[in-house]
Amino acid sequence: MNEAVLWFWLVTACFAVYFFLEGFDFGVDLLRPFLAKTEAERRALIQTIGPFWDGNEVWVILAAGAIFATFPAWYGALLTGMYPLFTLILLALIGRGVAFEFRAQVDNRAWRIFWDVTSFAGSLIPAFAWGLIMAALVQGLPIGEGGRYQGSVLSYITPFTLFGGLTTTLLFMLHGATFLLLRLHKQGDLHARARRAALFWGALATVAVLGFVYLGYVRDELFKNFGLGSWVLPGLAALTLAGIWLSLRQRRDGLSFAMSGLTIVLSVVTVFLGLFPNVLPSTLSPSFNLTISNASSQPYTLHLMTIVGAVFLPLIVGYQAWNYYVFRRRIAVEDRVTEAAH
Repeated sequence: MNEAVLWFWLVTACFAVYFFLEGFDFGVDLLRPFLAKTEAERRALIQTIGPFWDGNEVWVILAAGAIFATFPAWYGALLTGMYPLFTLILLALIGRGVAFEFRAQVDNRAWRIFWDVTSFAGSLIPAFAWGLIMAALVQGLPIGEGGRYQGSVLSYITPFTLFGGLTTTLLFMLHGATFLLLRLHKQGDLHARARRAALFWGALATVAVLGFVYLGYVRDELFKNFGLGSWVLPGLAALTLAGIWLSLRQRRDGLSFAMSGLTIVLSVVTVFLGLFPNVLPSTLSPSFNLTISNASSQPYTLHLMTIVGAVFLPLIVGYQAWNYYVFRRRIAVEDRVTEAAH
């Protein structure tokens, strides 16, 4: 394995970790209007993700930085072609972060509603947009000679990519519900509602995943480049989805969360395995495909990035593990917690 291939899989790992961690942040925020009936319950739901959400976003910064440094042609074509979508994601994440911080600053119902709506939109837009982007990666973009994007701002909008956005949104809501089962105090109606939400949104997410597999594997044959082996990961994802339902029924909350997270990770790996050895297929001609070899940086840059990654990645993982350990206590609705997300 050369360093270009190594960095392709490191980028895959960054996205997998990002969707695993930020997925439950998005999910909790999207579930808040459906689960919380009182202001105390809304505060409790915010507090479940309060210590974690900003640290979780580090992983998408790592992924973007890694692509920029190790695959500049990929970065340029992807950002050029889908810049409206990435701009929406950035603005939504900014609004979401501001909403977490500002919500508690004024004791006014209209003020809180405004920031609650802002926070909901700030989670819904990225949850949907990231699924659309992942589907578009496999589908390909109109890339011409020299890696130049030759389509319109909506060239990547198809039924397949829209369904990808719907699938990730539902998966994140399922993931958020299973996360709440670990974070909320068990003796309370809010915890029971979270369990019912996990079963409901889990059923919808299962249907969405099956539909996405049908569109990508059967109808459009987007994953045909790696043969029968392409069915291994979707098969495992189907098993993990079934495992979520069984573990929820048996009230094994830790296993439910692990299975929902594993479903997300398997989905991300499937997308990048479908790309390999490309990083961005061209819908104009296979000769214009951006591959790991023709889109990567010079060997010196790749080697330098490998050294930097070997130093800083363990530090990031260690810090986040410590953070999750420190804030492991379950949240009760009656807890007088701060609404700020720190």
